[in-house]
Amino acid sequence: MNRFFDDMEIRSTLRREEDNNLRLSAMVDSGYRHSKRVRETLDKLGLKPSDIVSTGDLEKLPVISRKKVAELERCEPPFGGFCGENADIDRIFISPGPVYEPHLGENELWARGYFAAGFRKGDRVLNTFSYHMVAAGLTFHEGLKSAGATVIPSGTSGTETQVQLIRDLGVTGYTGTPSFLIAIINKAEEMGYDFKKDFGLRRASFVAEPLQPSLRIRFEEEYGIDTYQMYGATEVGDIAYECSEKAGWHICEDVIIEIVDPSTGKCVEPGRQGEVVVTRLNDIFFLLRFGTGDLSSIVEENCACGRTSRRLSGIAGRVGDAVKVRGMFITPGQLARVGEAFPRIRFQVVVTREFYRDFLTVAVVEDEEYEAIDAGRFRDVFNEICAVKIDRIEPVKEDLSDKGKSIIDKREWE
Repeated sequence: MNRFFDDMEIRSTLRREEDNNLRLSAMVDSGYRHSKRVRETLDKLGLKPSDIVSTGDLEKLPVISRKKVAELERCEPPFGGFCGENADIDRIFISPGPVYEPHLGENELWARGYFAAGFRKGDRVLNTFSYHMVAAGLTFHEGLKSAGATVIPSGTSGTETQVQLIRDLGVTGYTGTPSFLIAIINKAEEMGYDFKKDFGLRRASFVAEPLQPSLRIRFEEEYGIDTYQMYGATEVGDIAYECSEKAGWHICEDVIIEIVDPSTGKCVEPGRQGEVVVTRLNDIFFLLRFGTGDLSSIVEENCACGRTSRRLSGIAGRVGDAVKVRGMFITPGQLARVGEAFPRIRFQVVVTREFYRDFLTVAVVEDEEYEAIDAGRFRDVFNEICAVKIDRIEPVKEDLSDKGKSIIDKREWE
């Protein structure tokens, strides 16, 4: 049995819960001794570490949103008190907010997900995520490497370069967003290639963006690419992944998942939809009950693949107003910061799907202030704050629609 499909993944439900309770108790105890944030939280609630000894006890603690993590880190940089002063950290990443995250593992993050997707020794995999301050490129690289694959760190190179790499290096696998893969395929066809006939890319694992059912059918039936999805967050790492059955996402062995009512933080009844709340079991970053803002439910039935972990049914939407665009969250708070740089213009972000890709339009009221706007500077400031590029700036002669909203999501996932 491979170490990424091992005794941990076929444990009984009782054994898994017992193991998680022991690891959680140890994490809370260590967090109370080393993390200012954990210590202050428990003291404020009148709790002792010994009061959190099981997954059911987590409900005694508050859910912490990404927005709250960013606020705490701004007040107490760089980690908001979630790390010990002498924590052994080998890497530090950043995500929009900004939120700083310490690397939470050596090589195991994402490896089980890639293994479940079929990546093995002999595969040559194009990793199209950014190798920069964001966590994606390096952590996915290490996960693929641990699963045995050869990694090609193509990053965010243009589609023509990606096509050249697939051709010249005999690429067999892809990891990135589905919209970028279809863009690469379209570029290859523009260059005169028959993608399925001329190339050997037969497996893809997608993260950071939903895979539309219609696009999955297209990848698998038109291009012969076996597709898989993984799910995670930079604050807590990998959370869940698809296996060959593609009947829900297996919850990773190092995380505790709760599905909660966003208004109360209390767990909902089995099978009900609620917010995905994650506690990653580790001894570096003591972030307990991280609220992802994503909506899902739990699948309790055993999976035919043999793994015994519970599964997420998929992501049904978002809590609140944050919207994920091309793998990055855009929040009203970020747009307010853009507005501070351009205080006299009125604008609104509209997100649509065009040719299987997220398309971001900024609608700007066309008045005397619009005429004076430096469009290039606006694009640069927007990209710097939101980490997402504008596709189109569109003047509107009348007032903005849904004036109370700074972001309108018009995408349909069919």
